[in-house]
Amino acid sequence: MLSYLPRAMSRSKEIFFSTVTLTTSSADFRLPFSTLLKECKSLSNARKIHQQVLVRGLLPYPIYSLSFTSSSLGTDIVAAYLASGSHGDALFMLEHLSPSPIFWWNALIRQNVNQGHMNRALFLCRHMQQLGTRPDHYTFPFLLKACGELSSFRRGVAIHAVVCRDGFDYNVFACNALLAMYARCGAFEEASRVFHEIMNKGIDDIISWNSMVAAHVKSGSPQLALDLFVKMTKSQNDNFGPNRSDIISLVNVLPACASLRAASEARQIHCHSLKNNLFSDLFVGNAIIDVYAKCGMMDDALKVFKTMNIKDVVTWNAMVTGYSQNGYFENALELFKEMQKECIALNVVTWSAVIAGYAQRGLGHEALGVFRQMQHSGSDPNAVTMISLLSACAAVGALSYGKETHAHALRKCLMRWDDDDGEGKDHMVQNSLIDMYSKCKTFNAARFIFDSIPLVERNVVTWTVMIGGYAQHGDANVALKLFSEMILKTSSVAPNPFTISCALIACARLSALRFGRQIHEYVIRSWYGDGMLFVSNCLIDMYSKCGDLGAAQGVFDMMPQKNSVSWTSLMTGYGMHGRGSEALRIFEEMQNVGLVPDGITFLVVLYACSHSGMVNEGLRYFHSMSRDYGVDAGAEHYACVVDLLGRAGRLDEAQNMIEGMPMKPTSVVWVALLSACRVHANVELAEYATEQLLASESENDGSYTLLSNIYAIAGRWRDVARIRLLMKKSGIKKRPGYSWIEDKNGHAVFFVGDRSHPQSRQIYTLLANLIGRIKAIGYVPQTNFALHDVDDEEKSSLLSEHSEKLALAYGILTSFPGSTIRITKNLRICGDCHNAITFISMIVDHDIILRDSSRFHHFSKGSCSCGGYW
Repeated sequence: MLSYLPRAMSRSKEIFFSTVTLTTSSADFRLPFSTLLKECKSLSNARKIHQQVLVRGLLPYPIYSLSFTSSSLGTDIVAAYLASGSHGDALFMLEHLSPSPIFWWNALIRQNVNQGHMNRALFLCRHMQQLGTRPDHYTFPFLLKACGELSSFRRGVAIHAVVCRDGFDYNVFACNALLAMYARCGAFEEASRVFHEIMNKGIDDIISWNSMVAAHVKSGSPQLALDLFVKMTKSQNDNFGPNRSDIISLVNVLPACASLRAASEARQIHCHSLKNNLFSDLFVGNAIIDVYAKCGMMDDALKVFKTMNIKDVVTWNAMVTGYSQNGYFENALELFKEMQKECIALNVVTWSAVIAGYAQRGLGHEALGVFRQMQHSGSDPNAVTMISLLSACAAVGALSYGKETHAHALRKCLMRWDDDDGEGKDHMVQNSLIDMYSKCKTFNAARFIFDSIPLVERNVVTWTVMIGGYAQHGDANVALKLFSEMILKTSSVAPNPFTISCALIACARLSALRFGRQIHEYVIRSWYGDGMLFVSNCLIDMYSKCGDLGAAQGVFDMMPQKNSVSWTSLMTGYGMHGRGSEALRIFEEMQNVGLVPDGITFLVVLYACSHSGMVNEGLRYFHSMSRDYGVDAGAEHYACVVDLLGRAGRLDEAQNMIEGMPMKPTSVVWVALLSACRVHANVELAEYATEQLLASESENDGSYTLLSNIYAIAGRWRDVARIRLLMKKSGIKKRPGYSWIEDKNGHAVFFVGDRSHPQSRQIYTLLANLIGRIKAIGYVPQTNFALHDVDDEEKSSLLSEHSEKLALAYGILTSFPGSTIRITKNLRICGDCHNAITFISMIVDHDIILRDSSRFHHFSKGSCSCGGYW
C-alpha cells in the first residue's frame, strides 16, 4: 500500500520523505495520506502511515501541549486503527486529539460492546468525559446495552440520571435503550415506568412497544405481553410507519402465546403475519411452529413447516421437539432420520430432543445409544442433554451409565445450568443426578449431592426428588423426616403438589395415618389451585392404604372435579379392603358420569372381585372387556383371573386359563397360581408352576419361599431343606417378615421372636394371657404354619412369637379401650395369626385393622372382612 504513495505525488521522492516541515504545501501532503488511511486495513501499515504523518509534521500541536489539534487526518488515523482492530492505538490517538471528536469515541465504544467487552465500554465513556468530551444521543444506547448485558442496575440508573441531566430524555433512541436495559436487569417496574413516560411524551415507536412486550415475556407475564401486542397493533401512532408491527414484534409475542397455550391467539397472529407479509421471514416461521407445537397443535405446525421455502436446523428442531413433547415420538424419530438423510447439520438441540423422547418412554438403552451416536458425530452435549440422559439411566436402573454421565458432566463443567430467567434452573443437573441415584437405590450418592447444595439454594425440585426417592425406593421414614425439615425451615421453599404427593406416598407405605392427616391439614391451609386434583387423588390413595376408607370417601365426595384416576383410586381402596360390591358400584357410577374404562380400570375391577370372592362377577367383567369395551386383556388381567379362580379353589380352571392365554404367561401369572397352591396345599401344581417360573428365568425369593412353605405345610421337610439350600447357592435371600404399628413416637417395628423393644416383657406377658384366654373359647394353634421341623409344642411356641401377634399385643398395651389398632405387615399374614387375631377380636374392646402385602383385614367381634379370601 505504501508503494502507491510516491507514485501519487507530483513531488520528488527526496522531497516527500524529507523531515523538514513544508508549511507552504502541507495540505497537498494530507490528501494522499488521508486516502491511504481510508484504504488501510493492516495494523502495521497503519502505524507506518501514522509515523510518516508525524514525521512530516502534518498533525500540528499547540505550544506547551502534547495534544494534537483535531483535524481530518487525525480522525482518519483513528479510523484506520479501528478498522485494523487496534483499540489501544485508536484510544491513544483519541486521547491526544484536541478537541476529541465524539463520533470516534462512539465508534470505539460500539466496537467494544459488539465484541462483548462491556466493562471496557463503560470505562471508555468515563475516560472520554474526563478528557472533556460529553456523550451524545448515540453514546447512551451502547452504554445502556452494556449495563443490561452486565445486569448492572446500579450503573444503569446512574446513566439514566445523566440522560435526564443532559436533556436526552426526549430522545427516543436513548429512552428505548433505557427500557431495554431495565428489562435485562430484571427491573420490570422501572421498564414499565420508562415505557409510559415515552408514551406520554409521544415519542414512542415500534421499538418501544417491542421492548416492552419482550420485557413482559421475560418477567413471566405473558398475558400482559399479549394484551400489549393487541394494543400495539391498534395504535394510531405516526412513528410506526406503514406497519404497526414488524418481525421482532411477532418473534417477541409468540412465546407469550406458547406460555399461555393460547392456541386461538396464536392462529390470529399467524394470520396477521400473512396479511402483513411477515410470514416469509425464517424467524417468524420458526416461532409459529414452536408456538403450535407447545399448544399441542402438531398438525398446524406441520402445515407451516411444509409451506416454509427456507428452513434451517431450528425449524427442524422445533418439529422434532414438538413431536417428542406431545407424545408423537414415532413422528419425531421419522423426522430425525429424515434430517440425517438430507445431511442437515444436527446440533445439540436435535440430539437432546431424541434422547429425551426415548427417556420419557422408559427406553433408556435406546436413549443411551443415541447419545453414543451424538458423541461420534462430534456434537458436545449441554446441560439439557445430561438431564435427559440421566432420566434414561434412571428409567432402566443403569447405574454404571449414570455414573459415567455424572463424570462427563463434571469433566465438561455442566453441573450448573446458568439460566437468566431467575426460575432456579441452575441446579437441574444436580436434581437429575439425585433422581437417578435414588431410582438406582444408591442413596449415599444421592444424599451426598443433596447435602452439597446449600440450604438457601435448594429449590422445590431439589427437595421433591430427594423426598420422592426415599418415598418410592428407599426408607419412607427418611422421606417424611425430610418433608418435615422442608416445611419447618424458614429459609426453605414451600412444597408443590408433587412434593405433597411424594410425602403422601411415604405415608401410604408406612401406614402413617397420623402424619397423613397432618399433611391433609397442611394442604387445606395452603390450597394448591390447579394442583388440587392431583393432590386429592393422592389423599384418596393414602387414606385407603392407611386403612381409613371413610376418610378416602370423604376426600372423593368433596372434590369439585374428578378424573379417571380419582374414581380408580377409590375403587382400588374398596378392593383392597375386600369390599367388592362397593368397588363395582363405583365402577358403574364412573361410567354413568361419562368416563370410559380402560385396561387399568378393569385391572382394579378384577382385583376387587378376586379379594371379595366374587368369582362369577369377575369372570363376567373379564369376558366383557374386549366384547363390550374394546379393551384387550393383557398378561396382568389374566394374572388377576388366575388369582380369582385360585382363591376360590378352582385350580384346574386357573391352569386351563393359563394354557389358553393368547400370549406367553409372565412371571406374575405363575406366581398367582403358586399363591393359590399355597392356600389350598396343592404341592403337585405348585411344583409345575415353579418349573415354569424357572424356565422363564424369573427366579425370585417370593416363588422359592412359597414353594418352601407349601412343602412345609405338607410336612415334606427334605424338600424344604432342598429349596433352602438351592436359595443359598443361588444367593437368594428370603425377605424377613416384620410388622409395625404407629405409636406416639413414630412406629414400633417387630420381627419374629423380637425382644428388643423396651416393653418386651409386658408385651410377651400380655400375649401369653391373650393366647390362654382364646384357647379357652376354642382357639387351636395351626401348627402347620410353623415352618420348622420341630415337635408340636415348640411349633405352638414359635407361632406365638410371630411379628403380627407381637405388634397386636403392643397395640393393646398402649391404646385406649375402644380405639382402632392398625398393624402393617410386609408379607402375607400367617394363617394361624389370622385365626388367632379373629379370636382376640372377640375378647378385646378394639377394632383391629391389619394390612399385609396382599390386602386389608378388618377384625371385629370374632370375624374378618376378608371372608377367607386372603
